[in-house]
Amino acid sequence: MEADIARVYTEAGLGWYRPRFSAYVRLLAARGPHSIRELATAVGVTHSAASQTVAQMRRDGLVTLEPGADARQRIVRLTPRAEELLPFLDAEWQATATAATALEAELPYPLGTLLTALEAALERKPLRARIAETWPGAPGPTG
Repeated sequence: MEADIARVYTEAGLGWYRPRFSAYVRLLAARGPHSIRELATAVGVTHSAASQTVAQMRRDGLVTLEPGADARQRIVRLTPRAEELLPFLDAEWQATATAATALEAELPYPLGTLLTALEAALERKPLRARIAETWPGAPGPTG
């Protein structure tokens, strides 16, 4: 599904834009500047993942980074380039949500419910732990 969304961007002349950027752009557009940690929490990813995505977005001219309250904190702000993309990104987001709803209607189970249940099950016991239960000789995290 992400590859199809990326294709929409490519066909619109935005082949450099990554679908994962949209959650960050939309959040920053709606709520203003955030620290990387706040973005990570709001988007539901690790600080490391948010930091890597923000770094790519900075290289692509979508955000700037400013010093925060302390030396470790960086505040992320949208650039005019990102703001110019908002009408297209909002239209794509709405079209994708509508398409996902139509897709879900074709499935035997509600996709949202299934993903929520999957996430909860993996929180209770990560896949790595499940692998170890079925393969006692499995290499550990470092080996």
